[in-house]
Amino acid sequence: MSMETSNLVDGPALARARAELGTGFARILGYFREDGIKSLTALEEAVRKANAVAMVIPAHTLKGEARQFGALALATLAEKIEDHARLCIEHHDSPEGAIEDVVALRPVLLQTLALLEREAGVTVAAAPVMPVEVAQPTPVVRPVVLSSLGGRPRPPGGFGRKV
Repeated sequence: MSMETSNLVDGPALARARAELGTGFARILGYFREDGIKSLTALEEAVRKANAVAMVIPAHTLKGEARQFGALALATLAEKIEDHARLCIEHHDSPEGAIEDVVALRPVLLQTLALLEREAGVTVAAAPVMPVEVAQPTPVVRPVVLSSLGGRPRPPGGFGRKV
């Protein structure tokens, strides 16, 4: 296994996946390619729309599937995006802090797929993944409640906040 492989893919994990999947390895790798591209596209669209909720499932899916093939760099990046999205949901924040990671996800996914397919000796005829420009998300507008005493603005109460 090459040095490039050790940075993107865990060799023993890939060998286990190949042994467990046997003759179905190439077919499952093809599914991973399809699902990975769908997850990437969904993440790019969600971050463009500043929709943290829409980021969780594709990031989680990509993380799990990447781990099945030993694609640890991809899984780690997807997990970071998933964790960020979950925190944004919990704190009612915009996921704009994940923009750099989502942008970095595309080359990591494509390099990982190319490497896995090369290591497996698989030729995949797939539609090219076109680059997507990720726009800055729209800022989150937080509601402000005026207190009946003095009319001072105060943040709304909610999860973990004192009312």
